[in-house]
Amino acid sequence: MGRGWRPPDLLLIWAAVEEEGACGYSKLEEGGQGPDEQRLLEASMAYVAGNPIMTDAEFDELKLRLRKEGSEIVQEGPRCSLRSRKVYSDLTVDYFKMFLLNVPAAVVALTLFFFLDDLTGFEITYLLELPEPFSFIFTWFAALPLIFWVAQAITSAIVKDFLILKGPCPNCGNENLSFFGTILSVPSGGARNSVKCANCSSSLVYDSASRLITLPETAEA
Repeated sequence: MGRGWRPPDLLLIWAAVEEEGACGYSKLEEGGQGPDEQRLLEASMAYVAGNPIMTDAEFDELKLRLRKEGSEIVQEGPRCSLRSRKVYSDLTVDYFKMFLLNVPAAVVALTLFFFLDDLTGFEITYLLELPEPFSFIFTWFAALPLIFWVAQAITSAIVKDFLILKGPCPNCGNENLSFFGTILSVPSGGARNSVKCANCSSSLVYDSASRLITLPETAEA
């Protein structure tokens, strides 16, 4: 246990509600948490009581795991850290945009599939129209897996290890996106991207490792 152990995020929320009762809703007061969420709450309360039960590293690792799992208890809006004196907010995965990134390759794969069907004199169509269960087996265990594999291969050849994260601007609350990954062998910039808010033009730092958006001190001045 580290003497300087500080769970800044949940502790700050807890303290704000404790000191300013009018602040309102606190996720620390929710019931029905999972085992890991309960551990996080217990660790925060233990620190407040002066009996820390986790090290900094253990707390950060647990909180990051919960954030990646989409736990609501660690998904907070823009806030200020007492330890770093920086304003930040959480990042979440934009699964819809990631799905859309695969659509062009799926369209190309389907086009190639129908082109191959035409070249073979519609032999593939014939196989698709076989009596059951042969049509079902060919469709689900041959045709669709092939289309999926071709689409994945096309996407992987263009975009690798991609991740699209979204989150509210700590300054104005406007939601912004950031892409992480490699496009045609050109990396997007690593685990940290610099993004300008589309609404207030604030310079933001997106960190895919910690899943946090930070408003640099220069932007706060």
